[in-house]
Amino acid sequence: MSLPSPNSQPLPDASALPVPSFAPPPPPRSSGDGNRILYCHCQYAQVVPREVKETVLRRLCQEGVAFEAVADLCEMAARHDPALHRLAADGALKIAACYPRAVKGLFHQAGADLPAASTEVINMRVQPAEEVLSALLGSEIKPNLPVKESRPNESASRTSEPRTS
Repeated sequence: MSLPSPNSQPLPDASALPVPSFAPPPPPRSSGDGNRILYCHCQYAQVVPREVKETVLRRLCQEGVAFEAVADLCEMAARHDPALHRLAADGALKIAACYPRAVKGLFHQAGADLPAASTEVINMRVQPAEEVLSALLGSEIKPNLPVKESRPNESASRTSEPRTS
């Protein structure tokens, strides 16, 4: 049993209170091109300029596009995170991170090679936020993973007999 306090006033009738109206956020819009977006916050190495990371992340949220954000791809690769396999296997992918060769290497290290023909890495380390956003939000994917080209003599030297002097 609680005793009323001397300064207490009766509570208003709940049915008389206005009900606030909250609009749900718009559902993520799909560009219809099947491209997925992966955003890396580069939390641990901190090699991406803070302003660029924050601007890109904020605008992706404001645009209402579907994207996946990770704290740090380097850390995920070091742990061989199974999410990297899913990301590499699910189709066209745009990745906002750092250098394309580094991102390719991270996925490879985790045993989840990215498909070179359908992966674009946008380099937040050297590109301004507006360029990064333009590439991420555009419908076209511009594959840019480095592809190792074999040299004509390289394959021949592996298959030929060792030289004897």
